[in-house]
Amino acid sequence: MGYRVQLPNGLRIVGEENPTVRSVSVGIWIGTGSRYETPQNNGISHFLEHMLFKGTEHLNARELALVFDELGGQVNAFTSKEYTCFYAKVLDEHFVKAAETLADMLFHSRFAPDEIEKEKNVVIEEIRMYEDTPDELVLDVLSQGVFGDHPLGFTILGGEGNLRAFTREDITSYVASRYTPGNTVISVVGNVAEGQAVEAIHRLFGAWRATPALVADGPPVFEQSLRVRTKDTEQVHVCLASPGFAAGDPRMYALILLSNALGGSSSSRLFQSIREERGLAYSVYSFHSAYRDCGMFGIYTATSPDRLDEVMRLIRDTCQDMAQHGMTAEELRRGKEQVKGSLMLGLESTSSRMTRLGKNELLLGREVPLDETLAGINAVTAEDVRDVARAVLGGNFAVAAVGPVEEDQLAPWM
Repeated sequence: MGYRVQLPNGLRIVGEENPTVRSVSVGIWIGTGSRYETPQNNGISHFLEHMLFKGTEHLNARELALVFDELGGQVNAFTSKEYTCFYAKVLDEHFVKAAETLADMLFHSRFAPDEIEKEKNVVIEEIRMYEDTPDELVLDVLSQGVFGDHPLGFTILGGEGNLRAFTREDITSYVASRYTPGNTVISVVGNVAEGQAVEAIHRLFGAWRATPALVADGPPVFEQSLRVRTKDTEQVHVCLASPGFAAGDPRMYALILLSNALGGSSSSRLFQSIREERGLAYSVYSFHSAYRDCGMFGIYTATSPDRLDEVMRLIRDTCQDMAQHGMTAEELRRGKEQVKGSLMLGLESTSSRMTRLGKNELLLGREVPLDETLAGINAVTAEDVRDVARAVLGGNFAVAAVGPVEEDQLAPWM
């Protein structure tokens, strides 16, 4: 049974009661991330995520960790381009204590200068680790290329220069501007009654003062760019991209099925053609990144430099065939069953359902019932997929690569 409650200060509470489990997952979703940053403070959303675990006025960092260990629970956080989430999963009997601890982190973190300096080094090492992970680095290179100077092109981690320059005042000022109740959703799923959940959250978060949040820039202009980061790696890691759809776009159901058939499973066209039939790559897949007002459809693969041209030709030919002819009836039938099965199996845990509720409320402003999603998938026709395929696969691609390759080798495949 689902519910939605909005407190007088604008904070939204969404949840589902599930008495058949013994766990509760609670997430605090803040509508901020690298998209809401500037070139000068890029990386501060992610750095702030780290700092909320570094001690409050009541508990130091070790004591915070011990609280959740003693509850037998899990606590973590992550930052994306458009939101930051702090979440915990605990036994139902420990829900209130978990919520109290998350509130303590949110409202009473000390941001001690010595902890700030120590954590800067931790995040800088994270940035360096990321630089040594080409399959992830290439996605940042791609975003920088297609979104240009728009904040959606910023990296989530930021750069070492920015990190070293952050002060306590920078952090507290950013909290005041972005961490506001009207910009926050708390989602709760598990064996806790609606009344108990709302009462606890109202007690802990009801006095949070409502202030206006800053508004993000408008949608970016998609640039058909070519970006190469030359690195001494064994493989060339490549991403191709075209404009996609915003979160909530009704064409998203057809796009999900298209991506599944193109490169979303082991039976997909790209996987079969490039990996299974020819052994040219270990990893090849398609993906879609949906933001609140735009999207990006992409294809990733990694292969040896001497096989790159053949792999790129196969990707282009496969995309052109899909754009021209769409999916077969059998692909569409099989894809619908696979996508529905994956969706429903993925929502069997309280944490997955908590994530779905929180993200939908934050990005779309409403719950999207599972039945609505299933109906949307079932309603997709072959013509719908063909129209979407022409939109995202029928033109030229932006290209990004990391590895032992030069731009002129990739230019013909844009």
